[in-house]
Amino acid sequence: MSIESILKNRYSARAFLDKPVAKETLDLIFAHAQLSPSNCNVQPWQTCVVSGQTKDTLKQKFMETLMSGASPNPDFNWLPQYQGIHRDRQFGSANALYSAIGVAREDKKARQMAMVRNWQFFDAPHAVFFTMDKYLDIMGAVDLGIYAQTLSLIMADHGISNCMQGALGQFPDPVRELLNLPGERGILFGMSFGYADDSAAVNNTRTDRESIENAVAFFD
Repeated sequence: MSIESILKNRYSARAFLDKPVAKETLDLIFAHAQLSPSNCNVQPWQTCVVSGQTKDTLKQKFMETLMSGASPNPDFNWLPQYQGIHRDRQFGSANALYSAIGVAREDKKARQMAMVRNWQFFDAPHAVFFTMDKYLDIMGAVDLGIYAQTLSLIMADHGISNCMQGALGQFPDPVRELLNLPGERGILFGMSFGYADDSAAVNNTRTDRESIENAVAFFD
């Protein structure tokens, strides 16, 4: 597939088949992702892929954390609230999702349950956590974004779907504890991935993109 075709056809999958990706395919995908560019070639990403029992244990720990009423305590600054057009687009994205699964705007409980699905990895067979040394701050975050996008495109080329999730960086403590990560390592965000369940209504969610007239300025 061409990159243009992948970008036109990809979407954030939120329902997956119970079908793990073969180990040799995972090795190939993540090896190719290592070719991602980074500032001064520092390659700051420390990538943690969870599957099988480790993923299931982490899912349970997330559920326990949520049920305890704990507040998010991300390693990095996820506090800014969207404003203006950015908030409008956020609402548009949420409306597309809830419309696809038939959840009314006033049904707060159903919306909360849909949000909780993030920490259940949408039942995907695999998830990846994008981590880096905390001192790298914004420079490291830029590089991790480049790496994650590269990884997503390579996955799509292999017929594997994914969902990027800022939510997976909201409660870093269970991840750090289970994966035995050092204190200086921060968890920026994550991504659930696997083979999409095309029969699931949630996977009919589609979002709009701004026109280049509003998003791009050309200067001659």
